[in-house]
Amino acid sequence: MPCLLVLLALAAPRLVVACLWFFTHWFQGMFSSVLWPILGFFFLPTTLLWYSAVQHWFGGQWSLWPVVGLVVALMIDMSPASGRGRRARRASRPDPLL
Repeated sequence: MPCLLVLLALAAPRLVVACLWFFTHWFQGMFSSVLWPILGFFFLPTTLLWYSAVQHWFGGQWSLWPVVGLVVALMIDMSPASGRGRRARRASRPDPLL
């Protein structure tokens, strides 16, 4: 089951964040303001998930592996491949002016 959640988190991180927010207490007490999870949801969802995982599973200790995971999560969130689906859909639609 945890492996399935990890695959789902990589495929649709915003869906996992929303499910964790509405159905669990995963983010409770982790942030001083609700602004940070909202910004993370829209801009860096995989990084938000990894940050919360480090807070829960590693006790908030930023050693080697949590930092490596953070770098990987940032690379996933910032990769140009994240926008390819939108460009492909936009290119396949016919031009409404023609």
